[in-house]
Amino acid sequence: MASVVLSEAEKLYIVHGVQEDLRVDGRGCEDYRCAEVETDVVSNTSGSARVKLGHTDILVGVKAEMGTPKLEKPDEGYLEFFVDCSANATPEFEGRGGEELGTEIANTLYRVFSSESSIDLKSLCINPREHCWVLYVDVLLLECGGNLFDAISIAVKAALFNTRIPKVRVLEDEEGSKEIELSDDPYDCIRLNVDDVPCIVTLNKIGYRHAVDTTLQEEACSLASLLISVTSKGALTSMKKVGKGSLDPESIFEMMETGKRVGKSLHIALQKILDEEESLGTSRQKVGFLG
Repeated sequence: MASVVLSEAEKLYIVHGVQEDLRVDGRGCEDYRCAEVETDVVSNTSGSARVKLGHTDILVGVKAEMGTPKLEKPDEGYLEFFVDCSANATPEFEGRGGEELGTEIANTLYRVFSSESSIDLKSLCINPREHCWVLYVDVLLLECGGNLFDAISIAVKAALFNTRIPKVRVLEDEEGSKEIELSDDPYDCIRLNVDDVPCIVTLNKIGYRHAVDTTLQEEACSLASLLISVTSKGALTSMKKVGKGSLDPESIFEMMETGKRVGKSLHIALQKILDEEESLGTSRQKVGFLG
């Protein structure tokens, strides 16, 4: 993870600010920075999104390809996650530095999406045991400026919301052999229901309090953090402790309650942006990937 080196005086200044619920940039402990979300930014994907949160910049592309259902789940499609850390994101990603982080992020995303209720995987099945849609979710870290997991989860949800999967028909001839026919109409497609797709809220313990959406400087003052995935209804679906510091049970309970509260408002704000973009249709001005 990208890190910064702070003097003891700088750390003390940040920690004292968090205790007073007034952070260096003027936010309270439960406030997010302003996030920029744009969907449909990569042309050759089934769905895509770019999210900028402070100095963190994430690009996600989703490609729907036909595959074979897994043996243990013959009537479901599935998601595959790939995470790539751009060497420009932070000097620490040069060489093999980004690979470990990429694996950690992919594993976290698999854990978040392993919940049966997050996406209706049965809707991705074309015919049981033979054909299903596989969604390849590619995450590219363009810049790391703190609060990586939250920004990635917002970008993944936005890209899945933007995803359009072609409608297919399974035709069977008299001999029983099956043929798959894809619809030619680009508007004749399946949309994913992302209502229950969780977002990750990272809570960093700084001093005696905890803060959300931390900057790199604030992360340098935190010894332990809690990653929790929360649905739009405020249900907690997974939890993971990060960092070498310890968290007492009371802190964990408080962080979970904060995470649920903050997560619900995060979902509301994100859905509002996605609905607004959708309502503009083809008339909206695209900044695009190179904008």
